[in-house]
Amino acid sequence: MQLRYLKNIQEVQDGAAKITAMAWSNNNMKLAVCTADRVIMLFDDTGEKRDKFSTKPIDAKYGKRSYIVKGLAFSPDSNKLAVAQTDNIVFVYKIGDDFGEKKVICNKFIQTSAVTCIAWPSAGPIVLGCADGKVRAAHCKTNKAQTLYSTDSYVCSIVSNNNGTGFISGHADGSIVRWYVAEDPMAKKQGKLVVHSISPYAMAWTSQHICVAGPDKKVVFYTADGMLAQQFDYFRDINEKEFTTMCCSPSGQALCVGSYDRLRIFSWSPRKNLWEENASKEFKYLYSITALAWKKDGSRIAVGSLCGGVELFESVLKRSVWKNKFELTYVGPSQVLVKALTPGAKGVILKSLYGYEIEDVKIMGGENYLIAHTPETMLLGDLQKNLLSEIPWANSGGNEKYYFENDNVCMIFNAGELSLVEYGKNEILGSVRTEFMNPHLISVRINERKQRNVEETKRLAYLLDLKTISLEDLVFGYSLGQITHDSKIDWIELNETGKKILFRDKRSRLNLMDVETMQKISILNYCTFVQWIPNSDVIVAQSRDNMCVWYNIDAPERVTMLPIKGDIVDVVREDGKTEVVVQEGTHQFSYELDEGLIEFGTAIDDADFNRAITFLESLEMTAETEAMWRTLAKLSLESKQLQIAERCYSALGDVSKAKYLRETLNIGETAAETMYGGDAMDTPEVWARLFILDKQFKAAEGIYLEQNQIETAIAMYRDLHMWDEALSLAEAKAHPDLEELKENYTRWLMDTNQEEKAGQMKENEGEILEALSLYLKAGMPTRASRLIQSQERLLNDSDLVSRVTAALLKGEFFEQAGELYEKTGQQENALECYRKGEGFAKAVELARHYFPTEVVSLEEEWGDLLVRNKQLDAAINHYIESGKTIKALDAAINARQWKKAVQIIQVVNDDSGELNKYFFKLGQHYASLREYKMAEKFFLSGNFKKHAIEMYNSAGKWEQAHQLASQHLDSNEVSTMYVGQAQELEQQGRFKEAEKLYISVHEPDLAISMYKKQRQYDNMMRLVQTYHPDLVQSTHTHLAQELEGEGNHKSAESHFVEAGDWKSAVHMYRAVDLWEDAYRVAQKHGGPHASKQVAFLWGKTLGGESAVKLLTKFGILEQGIDYACESYQFEFAFELAKIAMKEKIEDIHYKYAMALEDEGKFKEAEDQFIKAKKPKEAVLMFVHNQDWDSAQRVAEEHDPDSVSDVLVGQAKNAFEGKDYHKFESLLLRAQRPELAVKQYKDNGLWPEALRVCKEYLPNKLRALQDEYERSNMTSGSQGADGLLGQGRKWEESGEYQRALECYLKIDSSNVKDVNVLSAAWTKAAELAIKFLEPDKAEEVATVVGPRLVEIGKFSAAAQLYLGVEMVREAIDAFISGEEWAKAKKVAKELEPRLEGYVDEKYKYFLKNEGKAEQLANVDIISALDMYVEQGNWNKAINTASNHGPEVLHKYVAMYATQMIKDRQPENALDLYKQYGTPPYPANFNIYKRIGIDLFSSENMSTGNSYQIWASLRDMYFGLVENLSSTNSGGQALEEFNVLLLISHYYAMRSATVQHKQLEEISTKVAISLLRHSDVIPADKAFYDAGNACKSIGWENMAFVFLNRYLDLYEAIEERSLDLLDNTDFVGTDIPFEIPLPDSPSLSDREHEEVKEWVLAISMDQKVEQTLPIDSRMTYEASLVASGSGAVSKPCIVTGYPVLGSRIEFARGMLANKEDWNKLVMAAKMVSDANIQDVLKFVSSWCGLGGNTPNYAFH
Repeated sequence: MQLRYLKNIQEVQDGAAKITAMAWSNNNMKLAVCTADRVIMLFDDTGEKRDKFSTKPIDAKYGKRSYIVKGLAFSPDSNKLAVAQTDNIVFVYKIGDDFGEKKVICNKFIQTSAVTCIAWPSAGPIVLGCADGKVRAAHCKTNKAQTLYSTDSYVCSIVSNNNGTGFISGHADGSIVRWYVAEDPMAKKQGKLVVHSISPYAMAWTSQHICVAGPDKKVVFYTADGMLAQQFDYFRDINEKEFTTMCCSPSGQALCVGSYDRLRIFSWSPRKNLWEENASKEFKYLYSITALAWKKDGSRIAVGSLCGGVELFESVLKRSVWKNKFELTYVGPSQVLVKALTPGAKGVILKSLYGYEIEDVKIMGGENYLIAHTPETMLLGDLQKNLLSEIPWANSGGNEKYYFENDNVCMIFNAGELSLVEYGKNEILGSVRTEFMNPHLISVRINERKQRNVEETKRLAYLLDLKTISLEDLVFGYSLGQITHDSKIDWIELNETGKKILFRDKRSRLNLMDVETMQKISILNYCTFVQWIPNSDVIVAQSRDNMCVWYNIDAPERVTMLPIKGDIVDVVREDGKTEVVVQEGTHQFSYELDEGLIEFGTAIDDADFNRAITFLESLEMTAETEAMWRTLAKLSLESKQLQIAERCYSALGDVSKAKYLRETLNIGETAAETMYGGDAMDTPEVWARLFILDKQFKAAEGIYLEQNQIETAIAMYRDLHMWDEALSLAEAKAHPDLEELKENYTRWLMDTNQEEKAGQMKENEGEILEALSLYLKAGMPTRASRLIQSQERLLNDSDLVSRVTAALLKGEFFEQAGELYEKTGQQENALECYRKGEGFAKAVELARHYFPTEVVSLEEEWGDLLVRNKQLDAAINHYIESGKTIKALDAAINARQWKKAVQIIQVVNDDSGELNKYFFKLGQHYASLREYKMAEKFFLSGNFKKHAIEMYNSAGKWEQAHQLASQHLDSNEVSTMYVGQAQELEQQGRFKEAEKLYISVHEPDLAISMYKKQRQYDNMMRLVQTYHPDLVQSTHTHLAQELEGEGNHKSAESHFVEAGDWKSAVHMYRAVDLWEDAYRVAQKHGGPHASKQVAFLWGKTLGGESAVKLLTKFGILEQGIDYACESYQFEFAFELAKIAMKEKIEDIHYKYAMALEDEGKFKEAEDQFIKAKKPKEAVLMFVHNQDWDSAQRVAEEHDPDSVSDVLVGQAKNAFEGKDYHKFESLLLRAQRPELAVKQYKDNGLWPEALRVCKEYLPNKLRALQDEYERSNMTSGSQGADGLLGQGRKWEESGEYQRALECYLKIDSSNVKDVNVLSAAWTKAAELAIKFLEPDKAEEVATVVGPRLVEIGKFSAAAQLYLGVEMVREAIDAFISGEEWAKAKKVAKELEPRLEGYVDEKYKYFLKNEGKAEQLANVDIISALDMYVEQGNWNKAINTASNHGPEVLHKYVAMYATQMIKDRQPENALDLYKQYGTPPYPANFNIYKRIGIDLFSSENMSTGNSYQIWASLRDMYFGLVENLSSTNSGGQALEEFNVLLLISHYYAMRSATVQHKQLEEISTKVAISLLRHSDVIPADKAFYDAGNACKSIGWENMAFVFLNRYLDLYEAIEERSLDLLDNTDFVGTDIPFEIPLPDSPSLSDREHEEVKEWVLAISMDQKVEQTLPIDSRMTYEASLVASGSGAVSKPCIVTGYPVLGSRIEFARGMLANKEDWNKLVMAAKMVSDANIQDVLKFVSSWCGLGGNTPNYAFH
């Protein structure tokens, strides 16, 4: 094992910042790293950081530093991450499949102590170790944890095995415990394994051992039984520190151990059977390694250090590349990563399950499959499906052949044995012996389609020999049978279910066989294409120009045929349709099949018979659909679905079966109801009838006999007219009515005209004469004849014999009549009958004894009969016997009995020519047998001479043919025949033979033309040289030109050379850049001069070093350069010289310059003179042409000695010509600027003088400026006007700095006009921007800008700032001038980042100015907040209503909150009544607070408060409806349903309290509200209930409730419920645990009144302190029954439980019928809008049910 450093993926910190945990995901795509800051970093597989998230403590109040992350573990599917923390919790984060997805905590597992370590085995739950010694399992699905085992020692470490089925835990006392969480076939005993010498903080479970390391600097390996296996001790190594962490490779064959600044690597050696240490990795300043993680594919190791660094290493044994398409990385002896190098392809992790070393890996099968070998096994894999298999496979010499045509199975052929391996299975599916490995001769089907009642289908069909197919069931390993065919088989294929097999033979016959019944049928001839349609049992085949489709393979005679042109090449089924692709020439066409008919088969396979019927009912009745109905009927009968079978037979028009099935169904239903019960199909009557329908009469008989129903069984046979079986059964059972049954049988036979059967019955009974009469009556004289002949006495009865013979002759049974005549001695009649009946064998035998003269004619007649019956072989002897040799000869030839025919024809004498046709046939036969002499004999005997000659010609026997032709034909006929024969041979490609024929008839030109046409030029020239020697040269030239045109240069060269024209060959090769051939030809045929010339031209085409090497090779490099110059090819000359002869470069430049000067190209010539180091020549050239500028330029550049004088003289001429620019330029170039300044000053050109002085004599500038100012002082003033004037002059002279200084000297001290100031300062800014450096311009802007702002020129200041790109200052200037639009525009166009700045300034301005309406256009929220601050709530609400519901309800909630604080809940209620109650969770407390405040309000029990209660009720109703519609209520929906019910009861009470007839309802409502005293104020509720009871005389209840009120009053004062006595309310639904109000709800006066009444009533003996009990023995108002706990629904009118007569509403709510009727009646009797409103609300809330009384709203 080798570690190669890749990169650092997490930087090292300056101090301790320990990496606490790391983990690789199981899909190898993510690396999770936890830092000391408790942040989890997520890296991809290349080490790039892609995501991060922070962990959280168990409770936020403890802070982020209250815990340490002790471990990370990925889930098996890699989309969850478990985090173990020391604050007694394990969080499971759902991190998703992709980076960047939201991180959500999906599980929390709280523990009783700190979690110290964690693992997540792939086959089990999360396993975690705790500080208290417990090892627990956490299940994500149930979100529960359980203790696996407990110890008394701190859990140091937990690691799982590589299979993910178990784990080991290490404890502080040194104990190591092994435990399994899933079934493992290799599992060992679980429990304490060993006690290590120290605490095992570093631990790993490898494939062979358990490894432990720790502070003692030892690495110890234990066996699976806990025995010491191996130890590495580094105690004496002073550089080694304690081992801190350890990790194992996924293969379990490598180990990485971390310590201080070092990684130690150990690898398992299978050959040595021990662990070996590899070279360790040392890293200076890495410090302690705190975490290790090995990538699941074994290719990477991540190393975390004490200082927070994370390093990435590659762990590789070796690496190779397969055909530049796959990279094979050996990460362990038994593990290889196969990675595709092409994009889109897939790779796999190849791993030996048994830990064997993988020796070689091959990619095969179109790069979709892989094969690998170990010493004991073979590994196979499907790269596309990522399915791997490992099977035992001993070394067989590497002679295996692999076939990957099947998607599910790999076929391995080795030494005549075929082995099948299913991908993903670690065993050989099956093995058979066969010699035929063509994939078309083997068919395997593995679970390709689901079948009814079949779990697995695995079948194989293969060839035992070319005519025998063997079928194997691979699931159970037995043979299904063999198919023997009469012809060789060239293609076989099973259908997807393995129940049908198609095969085609060499004669193109397509056959179908049912595997279950082994019945074979031929379904198509001339089959060229056949295929099963995928996912169906439909066949598509082609026969000649017809496409044949079998939609129902159970009816192979039903075939759909479509005419097509071309050949079928494929069948494609996708996107809900099936198409047959036909290749017609160069085009492809698709023919769509009937997908519905195909889908029928799928429905049948799925046993969805109803869907099949629905589909068939949509189709017209055709041959195909009729077959489908029959198939469905058969299957439905098999599954006993008689209704479906009845429907099928009805559709088929089989009324009898449909009626029979209907009767069967009725019988079954009746029997099930009366006798048996249960399923109607499980009755004996139905079983028997189904057997009868299936023609299994014996089975039906057995069922009847089991039921002792003998009569029924006999009746069954009798009804089916199966009298023999009925009689047999009656005889066997000794039935008393046996004789009557026989008589009935006889009578029935006679009635049905079955006299033959009756006669047979009489014959068996011995009644011969009656039998004879019946036979004759039945028209069966042959039976009568046999009966007479068997009874000797009957032969003497002449009348009887005459009757029988007459009947036989009438029925033309001549042979039987002859036998009867012969028996009775009537030989002549017998012979005549034999003749008429063509019974010649008996006739000849009879004639030999009685009529010898008739034998010959009988033999001839017999032969004629045999010929007519095509029995020619038999006829030959009969004709010979009769002396008819011609007929015998004809029969022998037609029977292909050639030897007999030869014998016969040799003895026949015939001169009439009748035998010629037989000679011809015999000649043809022997010619086909290549017995040419015999054939010649017969051809000549029959005068067929030309046929004999053609026979020899066809056989290539030219001599014999020529000999015959010469003997029997004239010369013209011979010539014509041979030319024609030669042309036929030419067409057949037999050119040598054709040449012989052409030459033999003296036609060499035809042979020459033949060879030219066939491009056999050697043979052509051979014939030309032989027969036309004068045309040889011209023919060579002509051929060479043709071959050159065709690109056949070698052949063309040979012909050019043969023609003596070698130059044409050279030219040809040059034209196609074949220079070597051109040089070879020139050297060979043209001599040295020609070869050098070709070499030069060759070099020119090559160029560069190639040309130099070439010319040097031939020794003509210098000659080549000179020749290039002479021929004006200077570029090539330069190219050669630069590479190989640099000393000639200057000479080439000089020659090139002279050539350019001659051509008038002076500029180019100048360059070449300079490069030739002859500048004087260039100067002379320009002087000669009076080009002074060019001369001066060349002098300056290349001859400095004469530059100055030339420039000064030219400058004087330029000044005289007033070409000042040129004048100045020339003096400057001559380095004489002082002359220019003096000349300008002397001529009054001060600006020019100042400019030149400034630029080239700055040390003299000040003096010159002073001189100039002195000259100006005499004519002007230094005031504002003077400064402006002077500035303009400086500006005109280009002295912009001095002009700017003049303009800036103007200020408010010398000018009062702001316009003048603005103009001067603006001008100064413009000059600075245009002519000064940007930094200088910015300095001017910082001076001028504030000045302009100060005098109110904001736009000018802004424009100035924009000119120098001071955008921020420009925006501030516009803001100062309140030009907001301009400021916004500048920010948007020039600096979008400042748009927010402008907006904030604008908002601040509007806020300060109090312009809320304008602020609303910019920032609606700020505007609304301004309205709120101003107390203008109505304006705020109205404005918010135009900006969506979220904004509106934010401020509605704020307003409502304010109202609640101001103790105005009614106003808050009105607000929500106006704007609605959206289901926003943020508003829930407001809604609750409104209700609670109203419940606590005083004076709300009267009818005047109805509108408030109705509004509160409607508000909660709307809220509940909104929550229900959004499905987002949950607990909140339950709470608001309770508040809705309370507010409804308050509204009900308020509406009914003022009506005498409804006072009982009002009281009941008050009583029912007591069950909600945990929501409404308890003391107020009991007071209201008690007062209501008192008012209608319910004194017992009034006493109890008011007494409770007094107890609550005392509890409120004491602020404790401890003193309350709940005895009166035990067994009721009135709550005990209630919130105490802050203060009593009643006034002192009201309290004293209650107190006095309770005291007075307590003295009354009639009043009892008890609550009334109903039929449930429960308090009458309680919804919960005290005994059973049953809960009744409350009445929506009173709140009392609904027990008796009820009114049911549509939404499931109830009302006591009496109370409801009372309320409805009151609504009709009194005109109270409140009651009407209550009823209207009830209809909206509850919905009116079917038994709800009608009422109307007024």
